[in-house]
Amino acid sequence: MSGERDPRAHWLDDDPFDKRTPPSSHSAARDDGNWRQPHIRVVHATGPGAPFVRVFGIEEQARPIPVHTGSIWHFSKTEIEHLTQATIAFAIALGLMFSGGLIGALGDTSNFIRYSFIGLITFTPGFLVHEIAHKVQARKYGCWAEFRASPGGLRLGVIVAAIIGVVFMAPGAVMVAGNTSREQFGKIALAGPVSNVALWCMGLAFAVTVGSPDITSYSDLFIFYWMMANGILGALNMLPFGPLDGKKIRTWSVPVFWIWLIICLSMVWFNFTQLSSLLGL
Repeated sequence: MSGERDPRAHWLDDDPFDKRTPPSSHSAARDDGNWRQPHIRVVHATGPGAPFVRVFGIEEQARPIPVHTGSIWHFSKTEIEHLTQATIAFAIALGLMFSGGLIGALGDTSNFIRYSFIGLITFTPGFLVHEIAHKVQARKYGCWAEFRASPGGLRLGVIVAAIIGVVFMAPGAVMVAGNTSREQFGKIALAGPVSNVALWCMGLAFAVTVGSPDITSYSDLFIFYWMMANGILGALNMLPFGPLDGKKIRTWSVPVFWIWLIICLSMVWFNFTQLSSLLGL
């Protein structure tokens, strides 16, 4: 008996998950609208205890992703915490950048606090509105959507700002779950840069009506940083690389991508060539 093979041993020879039939809840679709290779599957949702069910040869039933029916302005406690973390880290990184890094911040603490506050009221609104625009647009299509901060990205951003005085941060992103078409997914991505364009235009309107080319005031500085922040945020997110919005928009519509990329780059050009003279800085 010791030399014979246990007839039940074949249960352990092969991975039972490899022989199962893919359920209908698996899809070959990519987030950016392209198609994955056939051997790669995306699991939308499955029931609890699914591995045990598969081992015993019974295929689990897929749970459809629920359609969002609540208020598009609902923010969960977790989402608020993540937005707060990202906002604070972003403001600290900006304060370090304007102070010339950690050495400058330690040498003049009051200056660091002042610059962090300036970053909080001028730069972070552009970041927050950008992310909330993604969320609202996704919820309009019935998707679940919430912002999630990236702890590693926040730490890296603060460290880089402390060492070299430059803000290079990936604070997080809006996580979206639901069934959307390529066009809808592209419009969700486009909502972020469009919000920055809208905020930039608000700043331009104030610059024309309130700004003074002869006397520099706090309002001029506020408008300057406000427009710089939204111009940079809009243009950076329109780049067609990696997880940035531009790649998703370009996958949906090349003409729409180029139109909004040119608009965002035009804002940056105006900021660096015309804005200072308009405000008298």
